[in-house]
Amino acid sequence: MSHGMVRASELVAESEVELLRRALLEWGGPAHCSDQLAVGMGFAGDQDLLEQCRRLRNALGVDAPLGAADWARTLLATEIVFVSDLAGTGVEWQTTTGRDDEATIRMLRVIQRKLARIVSPYYGKLPSE
Repeated sequence: MSHGMVRASELVAESEVELLRRALLEWGGPAHCSDQLAVGMGFAGDQDLLEQCRRLRNALGVDAPLGAADWARTLLATEIVFVSDLAGTGVEWQTTTGRDDEATIRMLRVIQRKLARIVSPYYGKLPSE
């Protein structure tokens, strides 16, 4: 399932990159991830999730190319941290990020559509290399 490496600037707008980066940051703050959920998102465990989120945030920040599995992990981690109150930020999203729920879901839908061709090999599958 290896696809070419793609830079964020080739796929999404700068504001969308900032949403993804902010969502990944939430995993190091108010979000609480179990090892099992982290593995289900394509990470080795909860500590790997934290390390990889830092790496992915940095890569997005400098527009470094990412592979399809990293894009899938980024998208899934963003979706879960935004929506889930049990594992993610959930109802505290607006408080911790300063981002409105309605605006976030609208932007997330745009991001999902833009990333669809990149992450489609991972639909229903574990995002791993």
